[in-house]
Amino acid sequence: MKGAETMQQYQKQYRGEPQQKAKRRRDDSALTNVVSLRISDQEKRELEKITKSSARNISEIVREALEFWIAKRKRLCLDV
Repeated sequence: MKGAETMQQYQKQYRGEPQQKAKRRRDDSALTNVVSLRISDQEKRELEKITKSSARNISEIVREALEFWIAKRKRLCLDV
């Protein structure tokens, strides 16, 4: 059966029919905001070390660091 499906896909491509893109499910809890920042080479190396030694990606690590920073400012009453 798999060979027949592959042949049909090939025939559609050969005829110039557009390919169907895989539909991505959107999780309602997905994070959608993007923040871009510049960091030094040393900071990048440190982040990469952390990702290799943990099961987390750079975004998760930076979000955690931001949470710690915000909590610290709140404890010091710097943000009212």
